[in-house]
Amino acid sequence: MNIKRSKGILLLLTVLMTMTIFVGCGKGKQNTKVENTQIQGSITTLGSSALQPLVEQAAIEFSSKNPKAKINVQGGGSGAGINQVASGNVEIGNSDVIAENKIKDEKMAKELVDHKVCAIGFAMVVSKDINIKSLTSEQITDIFTGKINNWKQVGGEDKQINIINRGKSSGTRATFIDTIMDGQSEKEGLGTTQDSSGNVRAAIKQTEGAISYLALSYISEDVKKDLNTLSIDGVEPKEENIISGKYPFWSYEHMYTKGEPKGLTKAFLDYMVSKENNDLIKKMGYIPMDEMQK
Repeated sequence: MNIKRSKGILLLLTVLMTMTIFVGCGKGKQNTKVENTQIQGSITTLGSSALQPLVEQAAIEFSSKNPKAKINVQGGGSGAGINQVASGNVEIGNSDVIAENKIKDEKMAKELVDHKVCAIGFAMVVSKDINIKSLTSEQITDIFTGKINNWKQVGGEDKQINIINRGKSSGTRATFIDTIMDGQSEKEGLGTTQDSSGNVRAAIKQTEGAISYLALSYISEDVKKDLNTLSIDGVEPKEENIISGKYPFWSYEHMYTKGEPKGLTKAFLDYMVSKENNDLIKKMGYIPMDEMQK
């Protein structure tokens, strides 16, 4: 009896173990299938050239973790980003300013969902031959409205000021007008115009007596060899001065979707504001949202 009982117990244990293995394997296959189908596909994010470097690098790192996902990143300016996403042509529209400032159709604007992903500071920049260190907001306004046209009028050498503007669809320009120019527009026809932050940076390097403005993400240590950054009202364009409220020239970076995001779009937006992405945000000259909310 004992031998038969022992054999029966052994057989029962063997059956139970086999069932457990099959169930476990079944669950493993199911989880793998869900994970592979959740984050895959292709989306396009377009707009702000100030935000573009961060989105490009974040897209590379996101896709390396999710090889079935493809993120297409394009510039074009904040106005283009907002209008393209509102029209349904892209999944995400990037902007330095809120949608209401860039889209005329109130109904279309209400369909957009704002996702703030970080903050960015901007700096007044001049060509390397200009040796002044700071300008007041009033002096900057007078330069861009044509009242001041020579560097000697603001403590520099006797040299003509060459203004490099951004186009009217630029969110960086909109931030400049709102925060530094007190709502005034530049003088029409004064200076030249560039359509992206990268082109502004190149033009500053090549033009004597030049002045413009750039996102801090475009001013690396290497770039500083070719241009000078200015303080505004004696305050340097630094992260701590932005967070403390001392420095005025900055904005939040927005990534808009038409309606609530789903699938790959939601996954990428979640990644943009994740702790995992914070190191990249700081490394590239942006400010994480959790630091702005301190």
